[in-house]
Amino acid sequence: MYQVVPGGAGGTITDVIPKQKRSKDTRPLVGAGVIGLVLVIAAVTAWCYYIASLRKAELLKTQLLDLNKDGYIIRNQGGSIVFRMDFRSGTLDLDSCSKEGEILSCGRTTDRKLNFFIETVRPKDTVQCYRVRWEELVPDIPAPKPFVTSDIYLNRNEFGGILESYWLSSNATAIKINNSVPFHLGWNDTEKTMYFQARYNDSPFKPNPGEVPCAELSYRVCVGSDVTSIHKYMVRRYFNKPNKVPAKVMFRHPIWSTWALHKTDINQEKLLTYAANIRKHNFNCSHLELDDRYTRQYGDFEFDPTKFPNASAMFQKLKSDGFLVSLWIHPFVNYDSENFHTCVQRGLFVREPTGQLPALVRWWNGIGAIVDFTNPEARDWFSSQLRSLRSRYGLASFKFDAGETSFLPWKFSTRTPIRDPSFFTRRYTEMAIPYNDRAELRSGYQSQNISCFFRPIDRDSVWGYELGLKSLIPTVLTISILGYQFILPDMIGGNAYPNRTDGNRALPDRELYIRWLELSAFMPSMQFSIPPWEYDNEVVEIARKYTALHESIVAPRVLELAGEVLDTGDPIIRPLWWIATGDETAYKIDSQFLIGDDLMVAPVLEPGKQERDIYLPAGRWRSYKGERFDIKKPLHLTDYPVDLDEIAYFVWV
Repeated sequence: MYQVVPGGAGGTITDVIPKQKRSKDTRPLVGAGVIGLVLVIAAVTAWCYYIASLRKAELLKTQLLDLNKDGYIIRNQGGSIVFRMDFRSGTLDLDSCSKEGEILSCGRTTDRKLNFFIETVRPKDTVQCYRVRWEELVPDIPAPKPFVTSDIYLNRNEFGGILESYWLSSNATAIKINNSVPFHLGWNDTEKTMYFQARYNDSPFKPNPGEVPCAELSYRVCVGSDVTSIHKYMVRRYFNKPNKVPAKVMFRHPIWSTWALHKTDINQEKLLTYAANIRKHNFNCSHLELDDRYTRQYGDFEFDPTKFPNASAMFQKLKSDGFLVSLWIHPFVNYDSENFHTCVQRGLFVREPTGQLPALVRWWNGIGAIVDFTNPEARDWFSSQLRSLRSRYGLASFKFDAGETSFLPWKFSTRTPIRDPSFFTRRYTEMAIPYNDRAELRSGYQSQNISCFFRPIDRDSVWGYELGLKSLIPTVLTISILGYQFILPDMIGGNAYPNRTDGNRALPDRELYIRWLELSAFMPSMQFSIPPWEYDNEVVEIARKYTALHESIVAPRVLELAGEVLDTGDPIIRPLWWIATGDETAYKIDSQFLIGDDLMVAPVLEPGKQERDIYLPAGRWRSYKGERFDIKKPLHLTDYPVDLDEIAYFVWV
């Protein structure tokens, strides 16, 4: 007979012994041995599970990133959480995860099929990046909106005309969505949470022809030592940069547009009178901008002979008086234009999904079709129209209006298929390249290297944040962070649209106009439309004062920074946190800004105020009044006096 008796923790001892009848005294010892064996097995099992858990935890922790079934978090070098991503379309089965080198991958979830990958990259000592890829293998659920260029004047809830899939956080974290992603973005204002989604279902994004429509959400999260340095890293690595600086005179002298003053009621006589008044009141002019509407129909490229009976003579007169002229242009051809039939026959328009018929769209000036700028023949046709206008009348350049994806149909087709609808915006902006010395664009997508001035969407003649004066600084700062540095901040005083104008409705409020003028003097370029002489002599004198200040103080510094942009991509107009990276208060200030690192501007943006609170970052500053502030820590200047004809600014000394 053989008897198995518990041995040590490492195993058992087996002996052959005669079979004997156990006495009652030995039975408790046997029971205790059995219990001991069970406890030992349990201890070994727990130890093995603990070791496996440690290995799994180590597997799911890569550098400063911790992954769990519901999402992941990223910490900075100090251990603080700087980024959190929660998975809403499924939970990871962590047992499916494996790690090869710096790539952590998980192949399935418990409730939805997907692939998930994270790769850790350390491009430099002060930066830690993570490449994330999330690929769903089941039909996606619509929720967030397509992240595409949009006209936010017509729809205030869209994303805007100048767009890049890039976000920057004050905790020194940046996110860049890969360009190939059919990206959709949502925002929960209550939770202050963004929702990222990649999808083709119920979306204007399209997979490549013949490709299985499997949406992949791929992006990069990079963490740095401070917000300014991480942004500099991202811009240098992922953004296009201008390859030239526009004409210097555009930085020095204001542009004068006919739009806000005359709207579509412009004609030859009014344009010549406008130019004569600019000279009469002794203002400089970069160029005149002849806006909507100088043709009979939208889509024509001939001057309306009723409104402009002798366009050639008009342009000769303007040239002899020292004026250069740019012309308003757009991508639409209305159905009643003489060019509509020609373009249909030649297949030059964006088409409906089957590709058989042109896609008709409604825009702010009627119904028509959109030139297909992915079609080389259409681009050549459009370019030839611009060249003809330029050579016939000696035009300096063009103002390229519209171009946003929101004017395309929800479903459409182009000669060259495009996955991302906003790539159409990029193609449109390329039409400005031959004229980029003085060209103006209001839409942009990966268009920083077009190297011309970009203008935010039209502003209303109101004080507030909704496309009013207060919106100007946040908008310019946002565009700057997105890599667009040559900024034309729209017309001084706004566009004076009916029912969207503070004042007597014919003109913007006088005080608003003056404060707008003062702020514009510290922007890269100035643009008038409603002229100061529409008010009174005092306003004219204030306008002369600030156009002179812009030319003598602002433009030289801006031009110096513009040259640096070609190499660095760094903003010309900068937020206060650019030089105060650890200052929580500086992150929240949207009514002050920097030009470079050494000129800080604090305009008055409230009606009826001749004072404002000013936040001075630590440093040595001299005010425009000659006051000196040598401060080791930030300083609040409460109720700092600023007269109506003044704007507060401070120079680093």
